[in-house]
Amino acid sequence: MKLTKYFAKHRTPQNAPIPGANQVANSAGGFAWAVDDWTRLDRFLVLGAEGGTYYISERKLTLENAQAVQTCIAADGQRVVARVVEISEAGRAPKNDPALFVLAMCAGLGDDATRKAALAALPKVARIGTHLFHFLAYAELFRGWGRAMRRAVAEWYNAMPTARLAYQAVKYQQRDGWSHRDALRLAHPQTADAQRNAIYHWITRGWPTIGAEPHPDAVLRQLWAFERAKVVSDETAIVDLIKQHDLPWEAIPTQWLGSAEVWQALLPTLPMTALIRNLARMTANGLLTQRNKATRTIAHRLTSQEQLRKARIHPIAVLSALHTYSRGKGARGSLTWKPVQPLVDALDRAFYLSFGNVQPTGKRIVLALDVSGSMSMGEIAGVPGLSPRVASAAMAMVTAAVESQVATVAFAHEMKRINITPQQRLDDIIAYLSHMSFGGTDCALPMLWAQRNGVKADAFIIYTDSETWYGKVHPAQALRDYRRNTGIPAKLIIVGMISNGFTIADPNDAGMLDVVGFDSATPQLMADFMKEPMRK
Repeated sequence: MKLTKYFAKHRTPQNAPIPGANQVANSAGGFAWAVDDWTRLDRFLVLGAEGGTYYISERKLTLENAQAVQTCIAADGQRVVARVVEISEAGRAPKNDPALFVLAMCAGLGDDATRKAALAALPKVARIGTHLFHFLAYAELFRGWGRAMRRAVAEWYNAMPTARLAYQAVKYQQRDGWSHRDALRLAHPQTADAQRNAIYHWITRGWPTIGAEPHPDAVLRQLWAFERAKVVSDETAIVDLIKQHDLPWEAIPTQWLGSAEVWQALLPTLPMTALIRNLARMTANGLLTQRNKATRTIAHRLTSQEQLRKARIHPIAVLSALHTYSRGKGARGSLTWKPVQPLVDALDRAFYLSFGNVQPTGKRIVLALDVSGSMSMGEIAGVPGLSPRVASAAMAMVTAAVESQVATVAFAHEMKRINITPQQRLDDIIAYLSHMSFGGTDCALPMLWAQRNGVKADAFIIYTDSETWYGKVHPAQALRDYRRNTGIPAKLIIVGMISNGFTIADPNDAGMLDVVGFDSATPQLMADFMKEPMRK
């Protein structure tokens, strides 16, 4: 009888593989299933590899993901390009950098058809100047400046409407050692459009003199205003330039960015992303107070689902802003501010809205948060302080907000029922979970707990890095035990919070699903899966 303690198909310690299950060792010393390279591609596109994990350095994690991407490119490069465009255009990832990196890999390492597809997709993925500079920096790692590359970059500039091109030129001036001047001198775009040629001339050579009178051409007038802002010494003159010529905040000389009047002038046309990123600055300089008009205007914009959607605002951007703004001090720098409560509340609401309209399922759900030591390390999308543990709790609340039958638990080597609800503000939930202290990981505990306590669940949703090793039974085995003993065809959804290569969802079980954490499409995908009848 003792032999079955160490070798049994229905009850196997997590530090050993399930017999015949084709499992692999994870980074923690336990066993799980390896995700395929296409799943790894999705995880990398959404989660990136910044900060690494508790077990894997940033360098090693990036290399592993790059190798998986390279395998996908070799298998079907055009499918990779299509996936990059799909995730990037829909704004499903917190950052666009992984998409640009993968597109650069396709443009440099793919076959002829893949390279052609990647360069043709450049305007869809590199939508602003900063994106283009990132792409050029990445592309240099994989290829040189051949004819196709020059043509693609030239087309990026030539196809853009001139008013938008002028705006891009003053808003996104340089990044990653690249500037518009560098790109134009290598791409040599040719055009018969006098207005466009004038913009190219200004980018590459500048203008010899800047007069006090605005440029007569409406498009070139913004370039004049940008140059004029560099030399005026009066706050009123800066405010007038902003109001009359729609200067972006990046075009304003640094010495004026501490002025409330300057930000008041910027506010009506401030893009949503810039608005979210500069809440702290506008609060610190006195523009935003508890009940003034500027605060009401911003709160209204933040809680408009349509504006959030049009601006491709990712939930991570909102969560990062909420995490930082509510603390009153940034992770970097010395700036401090007193948070304005209506804006904290608006950011909280914006987080839920940024996931879109998630439909309720009416199912009985156990939301299980892995709060083990490994989940407290690393950063989601490179956001300081936003660990997988904290981010998973926030994402779980999206499901909890729309479902009526939810039990929320936290686990590591032991279980704990936690009383967090969508009625609480996210910053309070984050603070609560940040102070939880646990050790090793046993991802089977949610199912074991539910069975032991008579909890009826149609689905278990586990937010984890799948680095489980501590338990006496594998999570997949615990789920099957739960099904047999309760008669409920319960499903298991694993929300991967790290771009590693493991999952505890059995790929051969139709009732188990692996999804990518903080893909903005994930909550609805999970809801659809829970509503589907169990397949044999």
